[in-house]
Amino acid sequence: MPVKTTKTTEEKLAIVLEGLKTESNISELCRKHGLSQSLYYKWRDKFLEGGKKGLMSSSGGNSSSADKTKLEEYEKVIGRQTIEIQILKKNLNLI
Repeated sequence: MPVKTTKTTEEKLAIVLEGLKTESNISELCRKHGLSQSLYYKWRDKFLEGGKKGLMSSSGGNSSSADKTKLEEYEKVIGRQTIEIQILKKNLNLI
C-alpha cells in the first residue's frame, strides 16, 4: 500500500498547471507524482473554481469566519481609539 503524503499548496498548484499543459498525459503525471487521477481532477476543478486559494487545505475552512470576527474586533478597537483621540483633541482645544 502506498504511503500517503500531503502535498503543499504550491506543489498542488505546480501539478495542476503541469496537467493543464496540452502535451501533458494525466495518467503519466499522476504516476510521476504518486497520486490518483481522481485526486488530480479534484484539484484541477478546485483550481479552476478558485485558483490557488481553492487548493488550500480544507482544514482551514473556518478561517474566513475567524478572520471576520478578528476584523470586527479590530474595527471596534479603532473606533474606540478614534473617539478617545477626538475627546483628547477637544479637551486640548485642537478641534
